[in-house]
Amino acid sequence: MLRFLPNTITGLRILFIPPFLWFLLQEGYGPAFVLFVLAGASDGVDGFLARRYGWRSRLGAILDPLADKLMMLCAYLGLGWLGALPWWLVALVLLRDAVIVAGALAYHRLFGAYEMEPLPASKLNTVCQIALVTVVLLGLWRGGLAEGLVPLLIALVALTTLASGTAYVWIWSRRARAGKGSRRT
Repeated sequence: MLRFLPNTITGLRILFIPPFLWFLLQEGYGPAFVLFVLAGASDGVDGFLARRYGWRSRLGAILDPLADKLMMLCAYLGLGWLGALPWWLVALVLLRDAVIVAGALAYHRLFGAYEMEPLPASKLNTVCQIALVTVVLLGLWRGGLAEGLVPLLIALVALTTLASGTAYVWIWSRRARAGKGSRRT
């Protein structure tokens, strides 16, 4: 029964998303910040349990990144809507994810199954994205954003978003060219 605990935690993380977005858009920054931090902590806990005790599952492999992407999507859209993040950055983050998903679907359709592994640039991008949302939420809640930190984080998110998106396109394009002869029918 405990082997389902990571998926249960991931499911709870998904349930955090609607109240997080509601609090954010209602300018309830304290509760939004707490839910964002709890979501991040629960991501660490469910991942630890799945790895440590071998409680991995196909469902968890799908739900875990989906929960992370949905939370970040809502955070960026919400903060963009409030004017706390520039729209060009929100669009860049969303475009990168859309290109990755479209590329993965096209690759799967044309060439078959694949293993999607996060690239180091993508992991750095995720850290930068989370740091930016955390700093902005904390600043909105506590009043006053760190003057030099937010522009720096915005620049880092933009650079790592472009770098990781480009890396995914490059790597999967090369794999597609190499796999031309093995096209599925």
